[in-house]
Amino acid sequence: MSKTMSLFNIDYNIKGLDESRLIELYKNMLKPRMIEEKMLILLRQGKISKWFSGIGQEAISVGVTMAMDKNEYMLPMHRNLGVFTTREIPLHRLFAQWQGKASGFTKGRDRSFHFGTQEYKIVGMISHLGPQLGVADGIALASKLKSKNEVTAVFTGEGGTSEGDFHEALNVASVWGLPVMFCVENNGYGLSTPTNEQYNCKDIADRAIGYGMESHIIDGNNIIEVYTRVNEIAESIRETPRPVLLEFKTFRMRGHEEASGTKYVPQDLMDSWAKKDPVVNFQSFLKEKGLLTDTEEVSIKENILKEINDNLDIAYNEEAIIPNKTNELNDVYQSFVYEEFNFNYEAKEIRLIDAISDGLKQSMQQHNDLVIMGQDIAEYGGVFKITDGFVEAFGKDRVRNTPICESAIVETAMGLSIAGVKSVVEMQFADFVTSGFNPVVNYLAKSHYRWNQNADVVLRMPCGGGVAAGPFHSQTNEAWFTKTPGLKVVYPAFPFDAKGLLATAINDPNPVLFFEHKGLYRSIRQEVPADYYTLPFGKASILKEGEDVTIIAYGAAVHWALETLEQNPTINADVLDLRTLQPLDTDAIYASVKKTGRAIILHEDSLFGGIASDISALIMEQCFEYLDAPVKRVASMETPIPFINQLEEQYLAKGRFETDLKDLLAY
Repeated sequence: MSKTMSLFNIDYNIKGLDESRLIELYKNMLKPRMIEEKMLILLRQGKISKWFSGIGQEAISVGVTMAMDKNEYMLPMHRNLGVFTTREIPLHRLFAQWQGKASGFTKGRDRSFHFGTQEYKIVGMISHLGPQLGVADGIALASKLKSKNEVTAVFTGEGGTSEGDFHEALNVASVWGLPVMFCVENNGYGLSTPTNEQYNCKDIADRAIGYGMESHIIDGNNIIEVYTRVNEIAESIRETPRPVLLEFKTFRMRGHEEASGTKYVPQDLMDSWAKKDPVVNFQSFLKEKGLLTDTEEVSIKENILKEINDNLDIAYNEEAIIPNKTNELNDVYQSFVYEEFNFNYEAKEIRLIDAISDGLKQSMQQHNDLVIMGQDIAEYGGVFKITDGFVEAFGKDRVRNTPICESAIVETAMGLSIAGVKSVVEMQFADFVTSGFNPVVNYLAKSHYRWNQNADVVLRMPCGGGVAAGPFHSQTNEAWFTKTPGLKVVYPAFPFDAKGLLATAINDPNPVLFFEHKGLYRSIRQEVPADYYTLPFGKASILKEGEDVTIIAYGAAVHWALETLEQNPTINADVLDLRTLQPLDTDAIYASVKKTGRAIILHEDSLFGGIASDISALIMEQCFEYLDAPVKRVASMETPIPFINQLEEQYLAKGRFETDLKDLLAY
């Protein structure tokens, strides 16, 4: 018989599976179980800091992993130790990770399973559970674009399906036909919240209907059912790329993490699921079938225990990390050696918007797999027409209209980077980045520091006032990002700078937010080389030189400053256009202030918390003895930006700059 009832009511259909594969499934489940049992002892002894137990859920991790090819990416969660062990990561590296040792995967910078490894094609989760679902979309998109016929498997719990990222990621995957298996481990509780307080449909698999997506419900405690069904589904996806939602019915036998316990779980529920223990049941089944003897069982356990103890010794004997400020700072960004592309002097006068469009188009030619994504950017050409004609030039695969889901698209860009593909994402308006704020500041910004994975992503950010667009289409929100280590922030004021800096941003393997002032798009013209060229980050442009005062600005504020000086020809000022805010050209700032003895910083953002505050503090710290007057900041009002012209003019700093400048000179 191929179908046999084991001792504890799990039905195993082993048709088509040979003895060696059955024993391999058992060993692969037993190993994470034994590691967990050891970790729980070490947790009580204070030798590790935290533990998220997957006891009772091993069949899912092991079955899915064994159904995947080793070159296919997997994105696991807290309770998926079996993914890591089945991919044969050396145990001493896992133990070092949990002990915060250097040979772990995050060099002591993050804990537990918050890491990834390209070597084993594993991408770890972050505490904000949802983003990895969109990241899986990006990896799968890269596979589809490269015709690799690969599947990406991403895990989440039933609690994580309540997050908006889940719905965005499924929608994108469905619309784009991406080869992703969304694996939901429905284990009964999101921390202490039961499923009837998490969702109101019968099964999570039902949600696939709304996305036009195939779904399956699988017994997550039945290792044979998990392995055979996922193997069949994965093979089908490789042949016909598409997303599939898999709901694994299982149960969490221990607390969300060990400190939380399980007192909120009814005892009869615990008892009923204990009878469906995936390891104990399968072990009994193998013995009943004569495939595993008591002696063999003891030998397998002894070998695993020896492997655990030997690797624990390696991890214990590794020296503790010695803090090194240089190492920490150097790992925030991937190293980038700027390559200068020069231009000839054939130039034409174009607008800022044309320069950005040209720069983007030439970068698409420079990088033949560069993908751009955004709302309405394909046939429509974007709301500002920057990508007009791009579909005809580069095709729909590389110029991708997106659903209105900023979070999932930023995450998709991160997934593309993991798979080695550059991308540019257009936020239709910079204001809309709030809908994707979490993956920008917690995923893109922190990945290289955490596990040496860069985020090769440029976010284009049309921003700024002066166009009567009101509170949700006019913000200059660069300060949200200049304070986030791991991000680079570019904010050009002229067409020449915009084109060259955009090329550099795309070449840079780190995440770059590229701010484009809407009010300058069609109002500023300049001679711009027709060639592809680059400009370096961290180099301010000195637009005027004088002895009276240093004016520091960027974006539209640069033009406000220049207009003020034109109206006051007796004021001799250094005018610094910062061009990039992160990195910041502090050398140019200090040199100018030391020369003039006065500094005024002008920006369009509101005052408190704006970058002018940090620049002012830097000047006070580094140039205090050179100053003849206090550093002055000029910024917009402490209100949201209003719509009607007369209120917007009152809001903007432009109308106050001349008075404040003259007050500073008279000090």
